[in-house]
Amino acid sequence: MRSRSPSHRLIRATSIRTEPRAEGTPSDLQRALEAVLFVASEALAIERLAALTGAESADVRAALAAIEHDFADRGLVLREIAGGYRFASAPAARAAVEAYLLPPKTTLSPAAMETLAVVAYLQPATRAEIEAVRGVQVDGVVSTLVDRAFIAETGRRDVPGRPAEYRTTASFLESFGLRSLGELPPVELEAPHGPMPVPTAASALENGASEETPSK
Repeated sequence: MRSRSPSHRLIRATSIRTEPRAEGTPSDLQRALEAVLFVASEALAIERLAALTGAESADVRAALAAIEHDFADRGLVLREIAGGYRFASAPAARAAVEAYLLPPKTTLSPAAMETLAVVAYLQPATRAEIEAVRGVQVDGVVSTLVDRAFIAETGRRDVPGRPAEYRTTASFLESFGLRSLGELPPVELEAPHGPMPVPTAASALENGASEETPSK
């Protein structure tokens, strides 16, 4: 009997079953994806999940659909967000999860929400541009948003003084349940009688916020 090569044995040892073993029983690929998504600190694209599990992208997509179905009525749900997939808490569990993760002292202030709205809709935005819309200094608020990883400095404007430019981050998308910035609720950036109505933009962000909190 011909012996199999070490590489063949390695492939057999590391390959993951993609088909269910029995009706209603998760496949090995589903189990692997569930474990990876549970420990992941960020949304993972299908290509990345395929590379991690050694499965074909089509099989990963099918397994994700099965996971989404299986977890539909659970405390965790599967979300497609920020260009990838991750587990999040179910809307019904939002209050309990936020009570644990977001005590009152860590929630965003109205000033922070307004500043975040300006950056989200006008990015890249400089501090001077944010202050021109809000009418107040924003140094402290911008620093808070950077510390909370909702916005980040992404470059310098090619004008005298070379002020820093700020954009929203992947954490912003995840926190507000957005796949991309294209899903931001529409607002009027140029009001007929003055600058953009920032409270409206902040309200749009709040209304568009996900009722699901990403799992950690």
